[in-house]
Amino acid sequence: MTKKDIDSLTYEIVGAAIEVHRHVGPGLLESVYHQCMVKELHLRNLQCVSETSATLDFKGLKIDTTLRCDLLVENSICVELKAVEALLPVHEAQLLTYMRLLEMPKGILINFSCTNIFK
Repeated sequence: MTKKDIDSLTYEIVGAAIEVHRHVGPGLLESVYHQCMVKELHLRNLQCVSETSATLDFKGLKIDTTLRCDLLVENSICVELKAVEALLPVHEAQLLTYMRLLEMPKGILINFSCTNIFK
């Protein structure tokens, strides 16, 4: 996938998140936003895999972890959803870990528990 393709896909994902937030607003559980995002991405004809398991390879030893990326869109972008008062460095670290383990070129961290999800 080219950088232009990744940028276009990012634009679609952000648009989907804005649409979900516009319809349901802040204050709900992450699981609700998760289901809404899956629906919205499918309505936009984007392939989306929910709760993708990340496997750690340690010197040839494959370790199944309990780590799960919320959404893997078009097998290219990890999307991590949150519904928290404020994003913390640990949330960004979590997304970076998913990106590394799943070998994805880009990740998007979205917090739905605020007035404006993209400031």
